[in-house]
Amino acid sequence: MRIIVTVVEKIVSEAHIDIPDGLNQSAIKQYIVDRYNSGEILTDMNIFQVDFESISARIVQGQSNAKSSSIGKVKL
Repeated sequence: MRIIVTVVEKIVSEAHIDIPDGLNQSAIKQYIVDRYNSGEILTDMNIFQVDFESISARIVQGQSNAKSSSIGKVKL
């Protein structure tokens, strides 16, 4: 029997970055978005928290048959 298990988690990452002094709130937001979009901030990200959201399983009927039966889902 083949079962496909799907786990959904919410991952919260945290980065400690230095920003220039004297920026207003809008400029701070733009600075962070620009660093994230450029990929610079991704190297600073550390997984801070992982929250389990749901798990489900499907029984796959045979090797070539695409049909499946759900055997349940737990959602928090």
